[in-house]
Amino acid sequence: MSVYPRYSATEKDLSNLIEKLRLPGYRAKQIYEALWSTRIALEAATNLPQSLKEILEERLPLSLDMTTEEVSADGLTRKWLWQSRKDAAQVETVLMEYPSRATVCVSSQAGCAMGCTFCATGQAGFERHLTRAEILEQVLRAAQSSNRRVSNVVFMGMGEPLANYDETWGAVERLHRDLGLSARHITVSTVGVVPGIRRLAAEEIPVTLAVSLHAPDDDLRSTMVPLNNRYPIAEILDAAAEFAASKGRRVTFEYACIADVNDTDYHANALAKRLIPLGSLGAHVNLIPLNPTEGFSTRGSSTVRILDFAARLRMLGITATIRRNRGTDIDGACGQLRSRVAIGPRPESDSTP
Repeated sequence: MSVYPRYSATEKDLSNLIEKLRLPGYRAKQIYEALWSTRIALEAATNLPQSLKEILEERLPLSLDMTTEEVSADGLTRKWLWQSRKDAAQVETVLMEYPSRATVCVSSQAGCAMGCTFCATGQAGFERHLTRAEILEQVLRAAQSSNRRVSNVVFMGMGEPLANYDETWGAVERLHRDLGLSARHITVSTVGVVPGIRRLAAEEIPVTLAVSLHAPDDDLRSTMVPLNNRYPIAEILDAAAEFAASKGRRVTFEYACIADVNDTDYHANALAKRLIPLGSLGAHVNLIPLNPTEGFSTRGSSTVRILDFAARLRMLGITATIRRNRGTDIDGACGQLRSRVAIGPRPESDSTP
């Protein structure tokens, strides 16, 4: 009898499964609604008999086992380290709760091949692409743990989403169609995979695009983001402009502020000069205080320097915001928990932000 990964099974798959089990057709709808409408674990579905739940454990298996769960001191950020049931590959997911909503940050790969020098995941290397079932399971199981309804999903966890395009987009389609998320509340982040950005521009679902830029010139960016040697800034901005024109939506440019590396007035001026030509739709710069990462000795910019950088961008006509770091006390940044578990616990002195 067929086996379907729980969170990639379609309504048709569920109907086929129930038919083969010779059960009433309405059971398929009950299963679908439990997974996607009420967003609960099948084990908690009170309208399903225990005998069916036991069958579904085998016929609709989970793809991931939780190995570590940590909650920030304020209780608003939760992080999981999962292990694939298929091959023990490890991936991370972060749930961030706000007064009226919740956001899930998902991984699209186990590890990452991009090799960004300041990123814990990039330092750890690449294992494999995640399946859409593994991506979707991160979202749904995080949603089951939240007191607020998950309304936003950001592909900003481990991995480069556009290097795993088909599985990432398959997950996006289910998030939009089955989970009912607004397209603008689904953010796909990339370090600049130009062909992937152009594919996104041609898709029907107008997701939000975020580009991890981190530098205003190719010489500097190539030392931070090795992929820049293949897709330089001019090509990335051209593809971003195509996306913005196609979707009628400005692009967000992520910029990790690193002390004395990319955070001077010169860099702010150069960044504004690069982004102003994007035209009437403009660009939004999201400044990110760098999370401390083992193996990367350079420190993040001071709060005063980031505020000055943002003010200069605004003065030059570029919209800029500063991301509030979440979960620094639980290694909330991409790849940090996985790396720490692999090498052992942090010294006590490193356990606070």
